[in-house]
Amino acid sequence: MKTLFNPKLAQGYKSASQKIRVLTEGWVDAEIFCPNCGTNVSAYENSRPVADFYCSKCQEEYELKSKKNYIGHKIVDGAYRTMIERLQDEHNPNFFLLSYNPIQQRVLNFFVIPKHFFVPSIIERRKPLAETARRARWVGCNILLQSIPHSGKIFYVKNGELESRDQVLKNWRRTLFLREAKKEELRGWILDVMSCIDRQGKSTFTLNEIYAFENWLAQKHPNNGHIKDKIRQQLQLLRDRGYLRFVERGVYQLV
Repeated sequence: MKTLFNPKLAQGYKSASQKIRVLTEGWVDAEIFCPNCGTNVSAYENSRPVADFYCSKCQEEYELKSKKNYIGHKIVDGAYRTMIERLQDEHNPNFFLLSYNPIQQRVLNFFVIPKHFFVPSIIERRKPLAETARRARWVGCNILLQSIPHSGKIFYVKNGELESRDQVLKNWRRTLFLREAKKEELRGWILDVMSCIDRQGKSTFTLNEIYAFENWLAQKHPNNGHIKDKIRQQLQLLRDRGYLRFVERGVYQLV
């Protein structure tokens, strides 16, 4: 996989935004394979409401977001209401995120966020536009990347270093079980416990270390009065799905 853009693609374009759109989309079209099946992705010939790329073999779809230098903790997206509605649709695309060095015209980071990691809690509602704005009272949204578990960010390129194809495919398969959790509330609980596992910072951890996030989880799920029971339930599910390994009583390990 090459990390340099093809400058020939931008010849004839004057707008800087058009140039980078052509360069980033051209790079993805030439270099990126579907993380679900390994087939090279293709760009849609005509603009579509949401997706930019698709896999001709397994029909997965992808929307590309690009940002200069570093992606940061948030990605600016479109209308808040539209995004929340999209989360209900099984055809909601996965997200490709790309950061690039504008001087070197080189990819710095590129990763995919599977669509099953998108739940309402990672979508931030922005303030409505002012009455004097052209789109007065329009409400946009941000995608909160820091709210997505580490396993929901599957890197192809990280800080300029390439990940192997086999590892990308393996990392994708690791969380496919989340698609079985159709209800957003259930999937949200699983993702929150996965985030707690990330935040404690160790591959081997105890049940009590996850209990330490009880107050944080209670704030996210104020209608649930049995937080510790819910934690144990999600850890059991993650173990059954092969995401965790049971070491001994009250001790778990990431697989």
